[in-house]
Amino acid sequence: VQLQASGGGLVQAGGSLRLSCAASGSDFSINLMGWYRQAPGKQRELVAIITSGGSPNYAGSVKGRFTISRDNAKNTVSLQMNSLKPEDTAVYYCYADPWVGNDAWGQGTQLTVSS
Repeated sequence: VQLQASGGGLVQAGGSLRLSCAASGSDFSINLMGWYRQAPGKQRELVAIITSGGSPNYAGSVKGRFTISRDNAKNTVSLQMNSLKPEDTAVYYCYADPWVGNDAWGQGTQLTVSS
């Protein structure tokens, strides 16, 4: 599975941004899709993940502000981020766990939230 993410950028605190990720290269459907992030000097952490059935799970720090969604027919996952905070600044990585095969990671997209 190959993942192509897009949508990062620079936004002011309180603003909104949407990340998108498209999966390709697999004949098998994908179980989990989601987003992780890594801030400078910190470990990569889960932001949000969603099952093939549409059940989401969020990190406590983003719950109520971020919304994850996916389109199984198109093998895409999106992350709508609202009420952004400077502490959301990080490189965001798309993630996919196919039913068959290895986990996959996208190339990372930078989000910078200015105060």
